[in-house]
Order: sequence, then structure tokens, then C-alpha cells
Amino acid sequence: MFELNISFLDCCINYLRPMNFSRQIIAVLKEAKSLFFDKNQNHFETLDLKGLNQLVTNIDVAVEQFLVTEFLKIIPDSSFIAEENTAPSTISEYRWIIDPVDGTTNFVHKVPAYAISVALQKNEKTIAGFVYEITRDELFWADENTSAMLNDKPISVTNTALFEDTLMATGFPYYEFEKLPEYIKVLEFCMKNTRGVRRLGSAATDLAYVACGRFDGFFEVGLSPWDVAAGAYIVQRAGGEVFDFKDGDNYIFGGQIVAGNAHITKQLSMKIRTYFGEWV
Repeated sequence: MFELNISFLDCCINYLRPMNFSRQIIAVLKEAKSLFFDKNQNHFETLDLKGLNQLVTNIDVAVEQFLVTEFLKIIPDSSFIAEENTAPSTISEYRWIIDPVDGTTNFVHKVPAYAISVALQKNEKTIAGFVYEITRDELFWADENTSAMLNDKPISVTNTALFEDTLMATGFPYYEFEKLPEYIKVLEFCMKNTRGVRRLGSAATDLAYVACGRFDGFFEVGLSPWDVAAGAYIVQRAGGEVFDFKDGDNYIFGGQIVAGNAHITKQLSMKIRTYFGEWV
């Protein structure tokens, strides 16, 4: 009987642990917001140009360093895949995938939207995702024990079935232009056959907006793991689907992503394969 009680207690602890992680992570993200604003409001310095149209500011670095420090307090010995490379990427059970400012160009020009994007993986499987859109103070999140949430209210993807009734989101390639003609063909199709296409400049925010039903679908190429890992998970927990261009599951590291409700992803994926052909 004593062993049964201990076993039951262990099960309870294992069940509650991801939720405890989530509340701690949310607290860290809320604190990180203050790094975006000082008495001069949005005071930043552009530190580097990593590549064509790839800005990095002191805020990107400061936020990432803060997150790494605080997350190591939550899960010691965890590893990181982080955009600004402020933490070594080692092998461990728990791994964080972090974009400290998804939408840095927007931030530099004081244009919404930009967000902190954080995914937590256990043994390379995502178990929690957080997208904190700073300008609207909206925190989209989900973990293994919750459906997708906006702050503390449940959210879900749309039920839109007809492609012509959709509002789509996308992002323009920053530096990978070799397949731009194919991309333009998909964009043209969407422009002519939907209610419109929006480009916010933050893939994490795009995915969060799909999760809460503001957009019906999203597609983009040339993305990095920290752009999509958190948002993709939130879409899935909101009842949506996420694929690469082959309808596979290599959307985090493959640089291609399609997300939306089940009706829309199937139609959009088919059109993408039509125009991209052998490239997918």
C-alpha cells in the first residue's frame, strides 16, 4: 500500500511538472519585456548585420542572455538552440529553442509586430511553446497538459473550409532568392483566391495568429528553427496542422512550413507542390 501511494505521488509530480515549467517560463518572459523599454523607450543600438537583411541589436543579445540565465535556473544542465548563439549547444534531455526578438527589423523601425519565441523540447520532442508579442502584451502558449492559450484564455484555429474565405499570412524571403519566382506564383494564387494575404514580418507572430484564428493559414520558406518551433507547437495544440512542403514533419529544421486548419493546409500544400515542383 505504501509503494502504491509513492507511485501515485510520482505520477502526480510527473503530470504537473510541465505546467510548473510553463508558469515559471511565463514569469521569465514577462520580466524580459522590460528589457525592450527604458526611460527613452525602445533605446537600442544596431550591433551587427549578420547577413543580407539580418539585423541584430543589443536588445536581441540582452534578451537572449537573460532568457538563457533564467531558464538554466528552471532546468539546470539544459541545452539551447538560440539565434544569437549566447549559449553553447550541448546534448541534454531538455533543450530550449529561442528567438529573443522575432521581427528585429520591425523592432528597429518601431513597427509592430515583434515577439519573443521560446520552445522547450524533451528528448527532441517539443513539450511547450511560448510566443510573447511584445507590442500588444499578448502571450500565446501551450504545453503537454493544456490546449493553446492566449494569456489565460483558450484559443483554437478557424474552421474555414473554403479557400476563398481565408485570410492568409506569409513572409517574404530575406536572402534565399533562388526560388523567388516559384514563391511569387504561390503568392499570386493566394492573392487572387483568398480574402487577402498579410505579411507581418514575424513568423512566430504569424503562427500565433493562426493558432488564435486571426489567420486561416500561413506558409513561408527560408526560416530557422527559432522562428517556428514555438509557434508551430501552439498551432498544433490549438487544433491545427503543421507540415513542411512535402506534407512531412521537418518544418522546424527544414526551412519550409505550412500551417493552418486541416482544410486549408491540405489545399495550400497541394498548390505549393504544384508551383515548387521538384524543389519540395
